[in-house]
Amino acid sequence: MADRFNVLLVGHGRLGQLIEAAAPQAGATIVGVIDDRNVADLADRGRWREVDVAVDVSAPDAFVANLPALCALGCSLVVGTTGWQAQGDSVRRQIEAAGVGAVVTANFSVGATLMDALVERAGALFAAHERYGAFVHETHHAAKKDAPSGTALLLKTALERGGFPRPVDVASTRVGFVPGIHTVGFDGPAETITLTHTVRDRATFAHGALVAARWVRGRRGWFTMRDVLEV
Repeated sequence: MADRFNVLLVGHGRLGQLIEAAAPQAGATIVGVIDDRNVADLADRGRWREVDVAVDVSAPDAFVANLPALCALGCSLVVGTTGWQAQGDSVRRQIEAAGVGAVVTANFSVGATLMDALVERAGALFAAHERYGAFVHETHHAAKKDAPSGTALLLKTALERGGFPRPVDVASTRVGFVPGIHTVGFDGPAETITLTHTVRDRATFAHGALVAARWVRGRRGWFTMRDVLEV
């Protein structure tokens, strides 16, 4: 594939392994993998001179701890790690000070990104109808640590961005091996309207991460998957 690019993969759990497997088809070369065993290698800037994009899919504490070293590399960033939002202002300041481009998202899938846009519009439509309340419910596998999920919080923000003025109840379920289900609902006196996004294959996250990585090269600023997909 023409126009290949080099990726440093930070985090080698389930999603990291899927990204590694999908990289060749996406025109990406994984030039290094960072995990708990070799995290000190991030500080070796000379070793990563050929990196175009660093993709972080590690863990919240690891991402926050490693961010100064990632920014020092001077390459573009793709961040899919969630659970660090309490330190969001600091994270954004560091990335902006580094003068690099970063796609930061709670969910790489195309469907979830389009749902974000739909939910924003739905929030605007229901805003004026005072008898309708809104909720967000998400279900993930039992091993997922953060609750609510980053995507659930993203969808709540989309409702608010659309102008929905009333409280939004957010609930989480952790069970079994569910890759991810997110439902946004509006409930009125006699009816309920729901929008649901269900993931059947985690590979969708890997493909989206690599689409974001290709797109962000050479850009500067803070972006989301909606910027990548232009929605």
